[in-house]
Amino acid sequence: MSVTHIVGAGLAGLAAAVAITHAGGRVKIYEASSMAGGRARSYHDKKLDIEIDNGNHMLLSGNHSAATYLKRIGAEHNFKSPKQAAFSFCDLSDKERFTIKLSDGLLPWWVLRPNSRVPHSKIKEYFGLLSLLLADHDAKIGDIIPDNTALWHKLLDPFFVSVLNTPAKEGAACLAAAVIRETLIKGGKACIPRIAYPNLASSFIDPALLYLKGKGVEVDFHHRLRQIHFSGQDVEALEFAHQEIKLEKGDKVIIALPAWVVQSLLPDIETPDKYQAIINAHFLMTPTAAMPHIMGVVGGTADWIFTFENRISVTISAANHLLGLEKEELVKRIWDDIQEVHAFKKEMPAWQVVTEKRATFEATVEQNNRRPPAVTPWNNLFLAGNWVRTGLPATIEGAIRSGQTAADLILSN
Repeated sequence: MSVTHIVGAGLAGLAAAVAITHAGGRVKIYEASSMAGGRARSYHDKKLDIEIDNGNHMLLSGNHSAATYLKRIGAEHNFKSPKQAAFSFCDLSDKERFTIKLSDGLLPWWVLRPNSRVPHSKIKEYFGLLSLLLADHDAKIGDIIPDNTALWHKLLDPFFVSVLNTPAKEGAACLAAAVIRETLIKGGKACIPRIAYPNLASSFIDPALLYLKGKGVEVDFHHRLRQIHFSGQDVEALEFAHQEIKLEKGDKVIIALPAWVVQSLLPDIETPDKYQAIINAHFLMTPTAAMPHIMGVVGGTADWIFTFENRISVTISAANHLLGLEKEELVKRIWDDIQEVHAFKKEMPAWQVVTEKRATFEATVEQNNRRPPAVTPWNNLFLAGNWVRTGLPATIEGAIRSGQTAADLILSN
């Protein structure tokens, strides 16, 4: 029976492995590091002496690829979610607090209710979202939606920055529209936020490794791919640092590695080459019962504040502009935001900052056009990763979908 060799045990690689083994196929997985998860991993932080995530990630209930993956690995309940799609915000520029409450059904009744929509926003402002859905492939968000409205300042700007990890006005309109089509247009039932609890590994990674182990699949860690050897239009062998894997007839390969690594291995494949950072800060503090699990921040340094059992965590997207800042100054700004948003004064507890300098590709039109498809010029080689042409931004949903797409291509053969 042929084998699919999957290089990379991040979410894309694991999703591909789960899909193929679910269909009865055989896989082997190779990972360069000592742990699975890639940029969606959890680890024990020595400074805080607790398990933390390298980044905070939020799913929406309409993320159907992630839902399929979680159901297969038996982890669909490892999340905390409110009963309805409601998002609380604090605007630090004018000290205003508000909650967006989406209607459950397809009709957006929430737009008509002043206490459910963005404060000071006008109903006609929301029609700009329809224009976004009809935008040309090469249009930017800033070309379509005006940035001088309350809707933009208090909701659309922070929302698009979060989903695209790119300054909102520069973001590709087609990517923003894809997210809206799969969530907002389908009503509140598709927009309920889901937070991995207690951490990413327990929800996305550990259950997948357990599922694959039950299928007889173990990850070969410390296997860094050095070179791909070809014979004509087929991959012939995979050369790792300490081992060379010869492919048998019918074997396939999925490369589920970061774009810059793939570019070095396969220079003929065009990939995105500009990236945006994501900064996450974790504070060792037990949150109070009054603190919501998720709070959006407008006009501050922080973008989102998450509360967990033993920590408060903050995410800052599109964070390239903060990379030159000293950590102590950055953490002070973030802690000031937390205190103001949650209305308390307290000495800063122990903290940790995790910076992913190349967290995602820049979701601009230029970089989106550089994304390759899952298929390659070689018969038995496929690509997976949130930077592959999925039609979505570089999100967890996009990463999982890319792995499932590569698996579907292999299974269809």
